[in-house]
Amino acid sequence: MDGLGRDEDKVDNGFNHEEEEHGGRKSSNNGAEYEMSVEQIFENREVPPWKKQLTMRAFAVSFVLSILFTFIVMKLNLTTGIIPSLNVSAGLLGFFFVKTWTKLLSKSGLLRQPFTRQENTVIQTCVVASSGIAFSGGFGSYLFGMSERVAKQSGDNGGFKNPSLGWIIGFLFVVSFLGLFSVVPLRKIMIIDFKLTYPSGTATAHLINSFHTPQGAKLARKQVKTLGKFFSFSFLWGFFQWFYTAGDRCGFISFPTFGLKAYENMFFFDFSATYVGVGMICPYIINISVLLGGILSWDLPKKNMHGLQGYQVFIAIALILGDGLYNFVKVFTRTLTGLFYQFRGQQSLPVANQHSSDTSDKLSYDDQRRIQLFLKDQIPTWFSVAGYVTIATISTIVLPFIFPELKWYYVLVIYIFAPALAFCNAYGTGLTDWSLASTYGKLAIFTIGAWAGPNGGVLAGLIACGVMMNIVATASDLMQDFKTGYLTLASPRSMFVSQVIGTAMGCIVSPCVFWLFYNAFDDLGLPGSQYAAPFGIVYRNMSVLGVQGFSALPKDCLLLCYVFFGAAILINSIKDMLGKKWGSYIPLPMAMAIPFYLGPYFAIDMCVGSLILFVWEKLNKEKAAAFAPAVASGLICGDGIWTLPSSILALAGVQPPICMKFLSRATNARVDNFLNSKS
Repeated sequence: MDGLGRDEDKVDNGFNHEEEEHGGRKSSNNGAEYEMSVEQIFENREVPPWKKQLTMRAFAVSFVLSILFTFIVMKLNLTTGIIPSLNVSAGLLGFFFVKTWTKLLSKSGLLRQPFTRQENTVIQTCVVASSGIAFSGGFGSYLFGMSERVAKQSGDNGGFKNPSLGWIIGFLFVVSFLGLFSVVPLRKIMIIDFKLTYPSGTATAHLINSFHTPQGAKLARKQVKTLGKFFSFSFLWGFFQWFYTAGDRCGFISFPTFGLKAYENMFFFDFSATYVGVGMICPYIINISVLLGGILSWDLPKKNMHGLQGYQVFIAIALILGDGLYNFVKVFTRTLTGLFYQFRGQQSLPVANQHSSDTSDKLSYDDQRRIQLFLKDQIPTWFSVAGYVTIATISTIVLPFIFPELKWYYVLVIYIFAPALAFCNAYGTGLTDWSLASTYGKLAIFTIGAWAGPNGGVLAGLIACGVMMNIVATASDLMQDFKTGYLTLASPRSMFVSQVIGTAMGCIVSPCVFWLFYNAFDDLGLPGSQYAAPFGIVYRNMSVLGVQGFSALPKDCLLLCYVFFGAAILINSIKDMLGKKWGSYIPLPMAMAIPFYLGPYFAIDMCVGSLILFVWEKLNKEKAAAFAPAVASGLICGDGIWTLPSSILALAGVQPPICMKFLSRATNARVDNFLNSKS
């Protein structure tokens, strides 16, 4: 994601296809022990038909979890834009809720269908698809960048369109499903023929498979109990902090941890359980990079985009674009190279519908079982093509009515090129686990914005960004889900239906959650506020830059942008040249960019999370590996859910009773003198 969210953050999860193959338990045969593979462990368990994998209880649980995770993602979106992977939380909570449900029914004798790993995969897919709309919907980036509030900060004359629940839901429904239909015909090529790893999808499958073994279920119960404890603590801590925030810069969130001078430069610990949890999930180098960016940045008075604030924002943009361009070229080159070698050596690939003895001998038992079931429930190609053409036609007609600045032929051109870009992104994600959805979105900003020109080009660029991001993001997400389904024997049909239902949920839930935030917090999107939505101004100024060119930059800002753009490319080059071992110590330019606009306060929280994890790993590495994700998820979920009652209280006009401020000695002395004079 933008900053370092689920889209552009590499996940080093330690799992791959081969490792997962040999992760079974030991068995004996005539006194000799051997490792049972995953599918041998589940050999005696019946795989339900695809329709029975889609249960009402699965979608009921998915809906509840979708609301929970949408609040969490929305809060992260509107504060810093850094969104860690929440797959572990979704899988763990999905397993817990349905397992509890089926256990109660089993005791009462009413259980008709046992809880399977395929149903668990359906829940995981649905929840991630739904909460993913909170990112790809652009509530903290391109969509909010169209608002009057952000336009005033930018100081441009590009027009605005304020958020409204009706048009946001309509917009999401006409753009969010295209990516699903664009890559469905390629699922066999990607998963079976090319054997792409999709590391996050593989890790999720490994997690779900482990839950449904006796040992894994026992550990999962302990993890859920740990998550519940820290969820309760985080929620109650948020409630406690609320009492002391009756005014601006009040309470623990404004505690000058390192002194008032450091506080003025945004260096302080704000006691955020959310970002302590995020710091425990994100790799150490990301947290260090954010902190380093905060040290290198400076806090200047806030003016318009042609004043001092413009330097901060455009330097951040230069870092983001430099990092994005480098990784786009790197991943795209790997994609083309990989395709070249795949097609050149295609005859040696294990194609599932060729049943020669030579091919079968090369496949393990697990692969043969998975390929058989993966190809059993086909999704017709005509269905995918017809779905894409139908939705694209509707979207081409509807979008210009919602956004008059976006002409129908702009939309048509996007939809002509989108399937190719969706394929490239899905293939690149399979190789590297690095989705470039927001990079493709930025490409659309510059091309469509420049094409549209001064008359509506700023809004046209932002809308085009949203259309492109939704297509390529959902395409790579679906292919990740197909990989997870392949490794858990879930049917491609159930995966596709679950993704469609989850996307539909997200198109309603995400706008409603955003609308609650938007109406509850009057200062949403303003610099220095609790919900500053930093990427709204960043995306809008990218669009302004695309329309106006370098004339949009403040005086002498172009040279600084060149320097930081080049520095981002140089840092990434050095990182890759040093290799994985030493390159892992080189900071990430994308992470360094965020504090240039927002300040480094959240970096302190994230580094505290890293420190907790580091000490825990030194004391007990195995226990930290097993329970740290549950602790982090509990901290994130509890604080995230507290935003629901706090938003409702704000809408009802209920204010906290106390404003706790931290003043300098000189200010305290003046207050004491004033009070003494009155006594």
